[in-house]
This record gives sequence, structure tokens and C-alpha cells, in this order.
Amino acid sequence: MPRFTTSDNFSLYYTDDGEGLPLLCLAGLTRDGHDFDYLAPHLDAVRMIRLDYRGRGQSDWGDPATYTIPVEARDALELLDHLGLEKAALLGTSRGGLIAMVLAATAKGRLLGVALNDIGPEIAPGGLAVIKDYLGRNPPWKTVDEAVGKLSAARFGFDDVPESRWREEVEKLYRETPDGLKIPYDPKLRDAVLGDGAQPAPDLWPLFDALKGLPLCALRGGNSDLLSEETFAEMKARRPDMIAVEVPGRGHIPFLDEPEALDALSRWIKMLG
Repeated sequence: MPRFTTSDNFSLYYTDDGEGLPLLCLAGLTRDGHDFDYLAPHLDAVRMIRLDYRGRGQSDWGDPATYTIPVEARDALELLDHLGLEKAALLGTSRGGLIAMVLAATAKGRLLGVALNDIGPEIAPGGLAVIKDYLGRNPPWKTVDEAVGKLSAARFGFDDVPESRWREEVEKLYRETPDGLKIPYDPKLRDAVLGDGAQPAPDLWPLFDALKGLPLCALRGGNSDLLSEETFAEMKARRPDMIAVEVPGRGHIPFLDEPEALDALSRWIKMLG
């Protein structure tokens, strides 16, 4: 099982598959390397590296005060060091995209390029409220079957998604137990994130602007409640050279195997080579 130990003694899990361009994939807030399962079969000549953040996936749980974006950005760099990689491209989904922007501002020389999946320097209040509602809490559903039925009915901005895909998502997001479904990450992540949320929201546009000079791709779910149309338009205005694509029929977050997402990421990867 591939693991490495961080400078503050956390054992973090990662996967390292394929050969070619090193692509470090950084997942959403409560998620892990499985975020990129649907994308992986479509990539050629790419070395896909996926990191489970501290407190998530198969990585160690510990002091929730360290469940922060700056620390997670440091963990990402330490993983590159562990693998002997001077540089890598970054694909960041949601939280992972925020980490990528921090790294662009603090360690730009380590980056070959950045792709952002449904995230930008402004987070829409409606989407943030949804995250705050479920973060760190077990869902109300008792079984996988019940959760699949509820999610496929609610849709959450996702069109034409078969029940089988919702089942795959539920099985990644939760663990079925005799007492109902349980989250597979440290519930104290809620305290860490909401504690940060008690502070005034920082201006993240300077972090986005730090991406200047790096090959950049940005995807937005056409029905996203987290990355607004207005923020996406401003991102495109600031970076007219950016590959910018809306993925129709998707909320937060696109699965990344949609034709539009695959085409955009393929064009971005060619820019890096």
C-alpha cells in the first residue's frame, strides 16, 4: 500500500499509476482519490498520482486543526518530493482547485499547469450552504439502496445520470453499517472548516491571478451551485487564453468522463507536453 509520512508525522495514502506526464489529482473537500475514477481510463501517456488528504480516504486522521488548505498544499509538495518529482501538473476538483491556486501563489516553480474542476476564486453562497449542511454528518439514509433512490430522484443539477452511476457514487461517499450509512472521513473536518468559516472570507482573486503564465483549464458544471456563471465569466476575462468549458447537465461536480470535460482536459494536457 503506497504511503508516505509528512513532516508533521501523518501517514498519507496515495496511488501512482501509468507513465508519462506527472499529473497530481487533488480531490474535493470530503472525498479522496476515487474522485478521478471515471477520468482515469481515458488518459494516455499520463502518470496519474492521487492523494488522499489527511483525515480522508485511507490516510491518517489526527489533529483537525491541520485540516486546512495551506497544510494540504504542503502535503501535496511533500508527496512530490517523496516521489522525486521536481514538477507536476495539477488537476484540482473543488477543494483541490483551491489548493492548486495556493500552490500557484507559493510554489509556482513546481507546477507544469493547472486544471480546475468546478471551482474558482469565489464560492457561491448557495453551494457553500449545501456543503455546510452535510459536512461531517452521517446521512439520514439507512442503506445504499435508499440513498441511491433519494439521490437519483433529487438529481442536484445532474441530468441523464443512470441509477448505476448514483450507486457508484453512494458507495464511494458512504459506508453501509448495521446502524445506517456512515461517512468515511473524520467528522472533525466539520469543525476545521466551519471554524475557518467564522472568519471573513479572504479575497482569492490574487491566488487565481497567480496562475498567470501556467497552462490553465477550467471546467464548470452547467448547473453548478458553487461556481457561478458570473465568476466563471470573470475568470475567462482575466485569462482569455484559458481553456474554459461548461459541462452541460452537470451540477457540482462534473464526473470528468463527459465528452466536453475529456476534450478540454485532452487539449490542456497537449499544451503541457
